[in-house]
Amino acid sequence: MQQSDKNNSIKLGKRIKELRCKTSKSLNSFVMEYGGITTATWSRLENGKNDFKLSTLIKAAALLGITVSELVSDIDFDYSLEE
Repeated sequence: MQQSDKNNSIKLGKRIKELRCKTSKSLNSFVMEYGGITTATWSRLENGKNDFKLSTLIKAAALLGITVSELVSDIDFDYSLEE
């Protein structure tokens, strides 16, 4: 994974965690209540550990009660072709 990809995954993960924490639920309780994504996958999302399929991001946004557009709207993504 390129450095800019990794940075973008971390930014998105922070946003996902921030939104989940607004529900006042732990990661485990959130995933158990809403389902659709495993605890391990959700943890990797929040920690920016992987590059995910669009379908996973759509599920995550749905579980958070927002659209994918809303999920990524406040993130200033960067990408470099030089890496």
